[in-house]
Amino acid sequence: MRRLTLVLCLALTMVAFPAATSSPAEAEQVVVACADNTTDDEKLNTAIAATSPGDEVVFEGRCLIDGTIRLLGERAYRGHSRAGTVIRQAAGANLPAMLASDSYLDNVPYTGLPVTVESVSLDGNRAANPAAGDALVLRSWQSVVEDVEIFGANRHGLRLTNLSANGTALQNTQVNGRIVGNHVAESGGRGIFVEDTGNSVTDWQLLDNWIADSGSDGIALDNTAGWMVQRNHVYGVGGTAIAAQRLFASTVSDNYIEDFATAGLQASLQGDAASTIANNRIFRFNGGGGTFLSLGVNYGTGNATVTGNAIRGGGTGIGLDYQLGGGIAGQLASTGNLVTGVTTPRRVAAGVTVTAGL
Repeated sequence: MRRLTLVLCLALTMVAFPAATSSPAEAEQVVVACADNTTDDEKLNTAIAATSPGDEVVFEGRCLIDGTIRLLGERAYRGHSRAGTVIRQAAGANLPAMLASDSYLDNVPYTGLPVTVESVSLDGNRAANPAAGDALVLRSWQSVVEDVEIFGANRHGLRLTNLSANGTALQNTQVNGRIVGNHVAESGGRGIFVEDTGNSVTDWQLLDNWIADSGSDGIALDNTAGWMVQRNHVYGVGGTAIAAQRLFASTVSDNYIEDFATAGLQASLQGDAASTIANNRIFRFNGGGGTFLSLGVNYGTGNATVTGNAIRGGGTGIGLDYQLGGGIAGQLASTGNLVTGVTTPRRVAAGVTVTAGL
């Protein structure tokens, strides 16, 4: 069944042009049943290639893949549940990515169209794929990743990037997406990595995720401009729990951080708009020190509020570390933070002014 849609076109002078009609096909749901063998990726890619914009592709059962699943834009991809749909990388496949945006694979200089990935588990099978890359690679704007479990990626669990497979950088923006309610565990590199060598990947939401046992950082953002990074639980990481660079009108709040190797929350400010760092809980239950909350300035005068954070160490380390970095000055309103169990509760570099605000 096809529906006729009436489109009224108005000129800038408010003169009405004749009505035009179009007849897009109704969106369809395409169900693909996996057989738990290495023909599953061919089956999935063939089904996806036959879909139209607006369609939903439903993965069923256990899928075993030795080829990358190509995510076409303007489509939704989901499983029945995390336990009900598991996509596993076959031993020895060593895929650069298990699932990836079409714009990433095609090496084009513009972002892909929106995709939604939800209610599925991705098993990177890291032990049997020592040369593999990432589990899920997104290079598509206005996209959503929700209720996805990613475990055992050899490199990064979820990588949101401005670069294509061959390193082609975006010439446009890749904004306004949501990464919400996912569980990423046992990644060899970073759990969630926002890679931005330019200034393209801004204004996303990273909310309510669980990141566990990453080899390096739990969450790392090259560019946090316009982002909301909130209510994530990050624990047991081999580097920094949350590394958020280039804050510009950003919010980093209400995150729960446990047991990191280097730093709990490390952030840097751009010298333009102000940002907010608030109500984060940063603890070391496994002993050791490090820096619990570190903030620097990249250029100009950085402005931020740092309020209501709770820090509890195991006897050593620096609680709040306010550094100038490459900037001219830092203007911080720092108040209501509780810092205990560390050697140095607060360290402030020359050029950084700390007040209680108004």
